[in-house]
Amino acid sequence: MTRSSAVALIRREVTALQPSDERETASRQRFLDELARLPRPFDSDADPVHVTASAIVVGRKGTVLHRHKRLGIWLQPGGHIDGGELPWDAAVREVAEETGLPATHPPSGPILYHVDTHPGPHGHTHLDLRYLLLAEGEPRPAPGESPDVRWFALPEALRVADAGLVGALRRLHDRCASHD
Repeated sequence: MTRSSAVALIRREVTALQPSDERETASRQRFLDELARLPRPFDSDADPVHVTASAIVVGRKGTVLHRHKRLGIWLQPGGHIDGGELPWDAAVREVAEETGLPATHPPSGPILYHVDTHPGPHGHTHLDLRYLLLAEGEPRPAPGESPDVRWFALPEALRVADAGLVGALRRLHDRCASHD
């Protein structure tokens, strides 16, 4: 897939995404506005505003969060997109790096689950694409990553997660409750 076709696909997916709350509504609009402006949206060196990728990791034990080593808050795994990488592949890589878990997309393929725009370090703004990923097992983060990584039952995750993640977790909680 070419970069331009990936950007077009992401634009369609973000446009089609039904926001979970007011924050995601504002994030979706900002994301689409910035995506139209950015010539290289996945390149963190091209502009202080850039696309990042992360994952809402689910399994039998709930969802995986890690306490960010610099920010001290509970977040989903994620980060910058490497050169030549597509966002949904970056989400899988970031989960492996930050949690040690081998995560996969659902059998139907990548699912964009949530978007959030938020300040990043050094005056940057992250346009975060959050994909639904599946995993099992015990987290074993790599050296240098936050050692505080674990599975959370969804009610507990909702209590501890950063405000920018709550809408995605609420959607996941509601989805799981409707399948009970």
